[in-house]
Amino acid sequence: MTSTLAGGRAARRQTMRRIRPRRSPAVPLLLAVWAGAAAVLWLWWNNTPSVGDTTSRIINAGRITGLLAGYLMALVVLQMARVPALERRVGSDRVARWHAMTGRYTLCLVVAHVFLIMWGYALQAGKTLGDIVQQTIDSVNQLPDMGKAAVGTALLVVIGLVSIGPVRRRMPYDTWYHVHLMTYAAVFLTFWHQISAGNDFAVEPIAKTFWYGLYGVVTALVVWFRIITPIRLNLRHRMRVEAVIEETPGIVSVLISGRKLHRMGAEAGHFFRWRFLAPGMRFSSHPYSLSAAPRPGLLRITVKAIGDHSAGLRRLEPGTRVWAEGPYGALTASRRSRGKVLLVAGGVGITPMRALFETLPGAAGDITLLYRANSTQDLALWDELAAIADERGARLMYAVNGPDGARPDISAESLQRKIGDIDRHDVFLCGPPGFAQSVYESLRGAGVPARRIHHESFEM
Repeated sequence: MTSTLAGGRAARRQTMRRIRPRRSPAVPLLLAVWAGAAAVLWLWWNNTPSVGDTTSRIINAGRITGLLAGYLMALVVLQMARVPALERRVGSDRVARWHAMTGRYTLCLVVAHVFLIMWGYALQAGKTLGDIVQQTIDSVNQLPDMGKAAVGTALLVVIGLVSIGPVRRRMPYDTWYHVHLMTYAAVFLTFWHQISAGNDFAVEPIAKTFWYGLYGVVTALVVWFRIITPIRLNLRHRMRVEAVIEETPGIVSVLISGRKLHRMGAEAGHFFRWRFLAPGMRFSSHPYSLSAAPRPGLLRITVKAIGDHSAGLRRLEPGTRVWAEGPYGALTASRRSRGKVLLVAGGVGITPMRALFETLPGAAGDITLLYRANSTQDLALWDELAAIADERGARLMYAVNGPDGARPDISAESLQRKIGDIDRHDVFLCGPPGFAQSVYESLRGAGVPARRIHHESFEM
């Protein structure tokens, strides 16, 4: 049995409009970030008449790293706030990469700041580098808000350690997720010593006002989009599990009913973070894409069992309450800039591609879907895809391993043979990182400009 959903024509009518691709605001945002960093450096420069001896140079290096670390901490939290302008215009996966990179830089700057400042203070007190530990203890005991800063710094180090790739991959997702949430506490604890112990804020009231404003705006965004917005969404739509249906061995679809779901602002290609209020799953929140266009009273996700949470979905009972946050993601029809579109899916990356395959407007032959899986048995939702292709006059192709396990050829040459005018297509790509990178390189080799390759990656 499959969970085939009707209504593709109605969903397409909602997206039928003249193609007006929305440009990503990533470049202006990055320029704004660099401008902010330049302003922080100017603040230090303006409040530093001269840098004389070695001790002064070390302390001022500590000041610079501390100011930059404080600035980046605000950005780290902003990137966790799930602001729709970032999540839907820039893309959730890209924002996540920014967050990881910013977090690494922040932790390095924090460690450098602590080391340099304590070393400088030790030299200033007539001590040596070997006395840095004792100097740190003395500073924590004597300076205002340094105790809280020490706890916050320790939390940042713990968060940084568990976010290292090999460590994170060995941890249960829920454990890593909840440890990661301690970032809020770490930033809160380290903020106060910036104001009370920072010389730059003591001599520049305007700078202090700006710092309060920066952190205040970020805090307001977190409260609004991480707390208030999800509460409003779930009280309004009151979602419950309608049914759980096995699509293929190891892959299930969860049908979710609710009130006026088409008014959630969700589109084909979007995903939500789902929390199912069932025993053993109440404290787990995981991202899953919609595998069909939203209907007025029904949403659907299709999930492969690759962990405790995804495997537990098959045991959900009808009527189970659902808590959702979203919609998120930028892999939607608004990225389209050409009449012809190629959709490329790897594994369970088929879920957003299936929704787009159903809803992207186009004449016969304009829409092509290439589905990569290990075997024909792993081609989830194949019957639905075939029915959509027949109805729309779209092309449906699959690429599976051969009987001897040989992987199919998805090279630039192969793509050009199968789709002669591929360089005149928009391409939507979703799949595991390794697959996505390989296909991206093949597409570029086939002449598809980077600006017309729209992709989101995830961990299988």
